[in-house]
Amino acid sequence: MKILIDDNQNKLAPGKDIEKTLSNLVEKVLELENLEGDYEISISFVDNEQIRELNRDYRGIDEETDVLSFPLDDSINREGPTLLGDIIISLEKAKEQSDDYGHSLEREIAYLAVHSMLHLLGYDHMEEDERLAMRSREKEIMKELGIFKNVKGDQ
Repeated sequence: MKILIDDNQNKLAPGKDIEKTLSNLVEKVLELENLEGDYEISISFVDNEQIRELNRDYRGIDEETDVLSFPLDDSINREGPTLLGDIIISLEKAKEQSDDYGHSLEREIAYLAVHSMLHLLGYDHMEEDERLAMRSREKEIMKELGIFKNVKGDQ
């Protein structure tokens, strides 16, 4: 498995252990989804201005968001190398949300990455039943990772 992490902003530090956290998270999501094999995922950190531009250009929504997912393959190849896609996280928005929710930036980044990983694997939340199923899966994965709400870290 290959995880490419790119920090394309200079406003916030994502945290010293974020690469390890994201690697563990990606592996756990794939394991819990019963996916084996060689996968490649790109995770980029941007600021609010950059994610607003991407949201406008690709979704037609001219506003900031916390995370965007760009799946590369709608049908997961369970037999060989698979490029899953790109995850774009606004560190500024993640920091705002971690402050609002009273937990660490690392926890918020982890949640956003789990959410996006599920999008890369075909989950969606456009309909209420899809939203409930995806939210339930997010909670299960976060519990498996031992990452819980309201645990304020030193970040």
